[in-house]
Amino acid sequence: MALATNWLSNLDKPTAMKLLRYTHLNLSLLLFLLLGGWGTFFYFAVIDEVMDETDDALDNYRDIIVGKILADSTLLEAEDRVIHSYSIRPLTQEEAADYRERFYDGEVYIETEGEFEPVRVMKSCFMATDLNYYELELRLSTLERDDLIAAIFKYLVALYIVLLCCLIFSTRLILQSVFRPLDRLLEWLRNVTPGRPAPPLDTHTRIVEFQTLNRAAIDMHERTEKAYREQKEFIENASHELQTPLAIVRSKLEMLADHENLNEEELKEIDDMYRSLNRAVQLNKSLLLLSRIQNRQFTQTTDVNLNQHVRNIVELLSEVYEDKQLTCDIRENAACTVRMDESLAHTMLNNLIKNAIVHSPDGGHIDVRLDSHEVEISNDGSTALDPQQMFRRFHKGNGSHKESTGLGLSIVQSIASLYNIGIEYRYDGRHHFLLKLAN
Repeated sequence: MALATNWLSNLDKPTAMKLLRYTHLNLSLLLFLLLGGWGTFFYFAVIDEVMDETDDALDNYRDIIVGKILADSTLLEAEDRVIHSYSIRPLTQEEAADYRERFYDGEVYIETEGEFEPVRVMKSCFMATDLNYYELELRLSTLERDDLIAAIFKYLVALYIVLLCCLIFSTRLILQSVFRPLDRLLEWLRNVTPGRPAPPLDTHTRIVEFQTLNRAAIDMHERTEKAYREQKEFIENASHELQTPLAIVRSKLEMLADHENLNEEELKEIDDMYRSLNRAVQLNKSLLLLSRIQNRQFTQTTDVNLNQHVRNIVELLSEVYEDKQLTCDIRENAACTVRMDESLAHTMLNNLIKNAIVHSPDGGHIDVRLDSHEVEISNDGSTALDPQQMFRRFHKGNGSHKESTGLGLSIVQSIASLYNIGIEYRYDGRHHFLLKLAN
């Protein structure tokens, strides 16, 4: 099943966010990573320093104990089993030759407390006064060291969280202050409407870039407003100047058609001229309407009941095209209301229903379905419309009426764009135009 969606259909777009939020998120992420990296480095640096202090203390204990043993050899047979404990064992010449001093963490059983406690162990080699080598194993309790490390980790995490939150919050406040002129400018731009006086813009800011941006926005608005007024005057003048001679020519053709001396061939020529003139009048009106729509000159909005407009249009057009022997069914599932200019709502529905009548074969069937937020117009047809061309100006599909201006669907698309109404077209043996009204 072919499905064509015009420019108003919802397309996949990247998620958008405000400049303030985008900048703040990136700065917060940067602060999170920087403070996290700094905190990790600081933590391990402190731990390494604590470990060095413990090893230095063991070195000092070794020098003291070895000094005492060298002064009193009877201490070789003694063994301290208190918290700062040590033990001595003799080494062979071979063991002493390859001996390497080392530090590591371990556990020792404390008889007085009846439990194991963590200790830092140092094993070192020394020569006693009897010229024999001995291994000195020193054990230093690390309970206080572990408590210190846990306290350092706890306070470091707390400091990290508090510092990060303070920096993120203060950064947010600073960025809000910095971007406040930009917010004022964006709000001003949202309230600027061509053809209406521009609201005052607070340009007070010490940031040079924002001062330049404010001046550029004001200059741009003044140039745009000038171009808008000139274009509006040109369109209105051109339309008025065209309508007058067209009306005169049409009046003269009507007078000429009433002349008694005209033959049938001359009357046919006048009729062709009259039809062409009517088409020119209609074309002029359509172009003027299209220009006014695109210039957003329709500023009055009201709640429009589309059900009533559909019924009125079908009743009117059924008389105009009754020679095609068309049937039209209106299915009203719910009241369909939209807020827009009422004349544009009528024009949009009129063009779609007239398009369905023009493209329906003789004896065909037209369906109009109305729901709370949708209007679907369907009609018979043997060939699908080109979805890439059907909304272009002056495009005429196969079998279009010879008096068609080729602007009907283009006007529908412009009205829908003005009020954020989605248009979908599909063909399944019948033409289906679906209007999705904005909530």
